[in-house]
Amino acid sequence: MNKWHLELAAHSIRSGGVLAYPTEAVWGLGCDPRNEAAISRILELKSRPAHKGLVLVASSLQQLDELLLPLSDSDLATVNATWPGPVTWVLPCRREVSPLLRGRHESLAVRVTDHPLVRALCDEVGPLVSTSANPAGREPARSALRVRQYFTDRLDYVLPGALGGRAQPSEIRTLTGQRLR
Repeated sequence: MNKWHLELAAHSIRSGGVLAYPTEAVWGLGCDPRNEAAISRILELKSRPAHKGLVLVASSLQQLDELLLPLSDSDLATVNATWPGPVTWVLPCRREVSPLLRGRHESLAVRVTDHPLVRALCDEVGPLVSTSANPAGREPARSALRVRQYFTDRLDYVLPGALGGRAQPSEIRTLTGQRLR
């Protein structure tokens, strides 16, 4: 992992930028979840409807405390049994969470990543919006070249790195046991 590239990515996020970065299975687009202009840019880049909501990644559950409602001990144990790892959980969120993040839901899709580069980036800047790097209806990018083909010069930074080796994007679950993906 190149510290210089990590610092450039962190600077881009702190400056309100949108970047692409490798995740566990596909390339992702990310930004600061507190920056509504950056979130809007991601939705525009992807032609994604805002009512669907977005996923956030973090390096620890504690990074998500300001966004999520407290979990019961049993729900916390369920979630922690899968993290860090490839499971995204749909969890109840605080009222003040932007509708650009949660969509039309009262919950937020979140994951504690096990990808070393993404964990290091989250350690630097906190949680990130994380959505697949592709325009709506197209296959998710599995290379930096495909990211550039999709988005040309409309990204602020492309963080070099390798995918995590998983064949499929993360599974999405609810606390009721339902699998959404």
